[in-house]
Formats: sequence, C-alpha cells, structure tokens
Amino acid sequence: MELSEAIKKRRMVRSFSPESIPDELIDRLISYARNAPSAGNTAGWAAIALTDQHSMSLLWDAVTDAEWRATSKRWGGLSKAPAAIVMLANPANYTSRYSMPDKSASGLGNPPHGGGEDSWPVPYWFVDAGSASMLIMLGAHEAGVGSLFLGNFRGEKRLKETLGIPDSWRYIGTILLGYDDGNDYASQSVKNRRNNLVFHGRWQQENNKVQE
Repeated sequence: MELSEAIKKRRMVRSFSPESIPDELIDRLISYARNAPSAGNTAGWAAIALTDQHSMSLLWDAVTDAEWRATSKRWGGLSKAPAAIVMLANPANYTSRYSMPDKSASGLGNPPHGGGEDSWPVPYWFVDAGSASMLIMLGAHEAGVGSLFLGNFRGEKRLKETLGIPDSWRYIGTILLGYDDGNDYASQSVKNRRNNLVFHGRWQQENNKVQE
C-alpha cells in the first residue's frame, strides 16, 4: 500500500472482531515506531503489548469504570479488541538528555543546566510518543488491521500499578488493535468540520478578521 493511500484512508475503528492478531505483526508495528522523530534522539517512550484476554481485561478494569461501560454505546465494540499497545513516556529521560554537553545550552536539562521538566515550553515526551503512535496506526492500516487511539482519560494510576509501570513514566494512551467487524459506531466528532489553518509565508487574515 502506498503511504499516501494509508494516510488518506486510515481511520479510527470502534468495533472490532475478536479474531486474534499475530504476535509478529504487533512486534513489527512497534518496530515502525522506533523510526519516529525524537527530540535529542532521546527515544524516551516505551510500549507494552497486550495480546491475550487476561491482559486486555486488566487494561479495561483500569481505564474504564462500571458507569462508563454501562452507558457507552461504544463499549460493546471496543471491548472485543484482541490486542493493544500501551504507550508511555518518561520526562526524566528528556531532562537528563538535555543536561548533556551538546544540549545543555538549551536550558531544558536538570539543574544547573535548566529548570527540569517545567522548563520545557512544549513537553516533547508527549510529542514523540504521539509520533510513534501514528506510525503504529499507519502500519496497522497497511496490514489490514484496524486501530483506535484510546486517550488517557482515567485510570492512569491504577493502570501503572496493575502493569508494574514505574512512577517516573507517564501513561500517554493505548492503541487498540483488531480487525474491523463492520459494526462501527461512528463518533459524534465526525460532525465537526476540520478547519486547519494553513498559510504560506505568514499568518493571514480571513474575511478581514485575524484568526486567534
């Protein structure tokens, strides 16, 4: 599949078939993520592959609650996903990297080379993990596998405890993986018109009003 086709046709899948995903495919998808851009070549993200029913149950127990499961129209379709990749990032890896001689002038390292995590105008550990996640989802689409990025809306502390994740790591979100069962429940967000502003050279006025 051409990259342009994968980019145009990839979408979030919200109803999966319980058919299992080959372990070697999941390993290959994670290997794609290693090619994502990384600030300072820090590679400060980590991934945990969940590939069996027990592991998926642990995930759902941590990041959802009974009220959400009872009221969500998507729960039935999402809950059938046979596999997932939990994405994590460690801010300390970045502040340590930017304390090194070739990066210390940035002021983004640990004292005395900077103000640590709070000194970053953009927390690039989140950006890098997002880039890695996108490569995984594009690779899944190329392989004919559906995916959905489940954001960190609830349960980070419990999930970290359940999976033995050290405190220094942040839970970014989970990529659900599985074959589309054709019963997708479309998100209400599809009604929102995407209106990304794209200019050339400088910010321009639209309809005599500057977009802020």
